[in-house]
Amino acid sequence: MGAERLTELERRGRLAERRDVVISVKVRRPGETWFTSNIADMSLTGFRLHSFMRLTVGSELWIMLPGFEGRRARVQWVRAHESGCTFERPLHPAIFDYIVQRCLAGR
Repeated sequence: MGAERLTELERRGRLAERRDVVISVKVRRPGETWFTSNIADMSLTGFRLHSFMRLTVGSELWIMLPGFEGRRARVQWVRAHESGCTFERPLHPAIFDYIVQRCLAGR
């Protein structure tokens, strides 16, 4: 059997390609009020959140992307004021493309 080549995404342990964006979003923990925060990068399956909200691995949160309803996500890792989160359900590719294009147009 030959050795299989791993893609860059597989080597990093990621499920999908991430896009470098800076997006202002609304975030809240269940039962709390919405507040403004920023996403630093995003993929179909998750995002990196910059927030002063105290989050813990495994905790649930809601995120409202510009122009869309809130969607549930789970915290996968925390480092200072950054958290890596995964969406409960991956974004539809058209929604992902719309958000990325909107972000790039605003730069």
